Amino acid sequence: MSLVIAKELSKDFGSLRALNNVNFDIAEGECFGFLGPNGAGKTTAMRIIYCFMPPTSGSVLVFGMDVTENPSRIKSKIGVMPQDDNLDPDLTVFENLIVYARYFDIPKKDSEGRARELLNFVELNAKAGAKIGSLSGGMKRRLIIARALINSPELLILDEPTVGLDPHSRRSVWEKLEHLKSQNATIILTTHYMEEAEKLCDRVAIMDAGRIIAVDSPLRLMGEHGGSLEDVYLKLTGRALEG
Repeated sequence: MSLVIAKELSKDFGSLRALNNVNFDIAEGECFGFLGPNGAGKTTAMRIIYCFMPPTSGSVLVFGMDVTENPSRIKSKIGVMPQDDNLDPDLTVFENLIVYARYFDIPKKDSEGRARELLNFVELNAKAGAKIGSLSGGMKRRLIIARALINSPELLILDEPTVGLDPHSRRSVWEKLEHLKSQNATIILTTHYMEEAEKLCDRVAIMDAGRIIAVDSPLRLMGEHGGSLEDVYLKLTGRALEG
């Protein structure tokens, strides 16, 4: 069953075409990645999926609902981890989760229990009473994962989940995402890290200049075109993928 279906999807920003007639579908229980450099159109595709912006043309169905017609219902069923750190610095780690839960009308007694479970999952129990400014970059990314899970979403959307992290922190985030995968979570992520795409994604859409050039599993792409995933990208686009 496809949870997300995009057909002839385009997005223009003035004279710039950020997405150019792309087509893709994402199955229930799949980890699907958009792989490409900054400016490839990855984040634009994600923002349309989670109803942050409308498409210029084409269509996107999420849970069988059009993103332009049912944004509120779609948003209630998804969790979003944005690329930027938008945690509230005036609140503690625990309070960030509780306040965010209000957007989904989750009763306080339920949200408190859920927040404790999620802090345990992302290994931040010891930081529950700490202010955001005291957290490392890796801790902040793990907290944003916890926040994205507060409403028990049916679809998790992660925009560059490990951007800017050191290798140790990146692996820590990967461990959490691999656990979610083991629970059959449906995940969409963007990345420009080849190792991240290979490790986490069941399928990847290789993007460049607003187009999808190829869609398949990392292993099949490497088998078909030869070499590493980075070699595949270079072969298909004619240029190296800059991290």
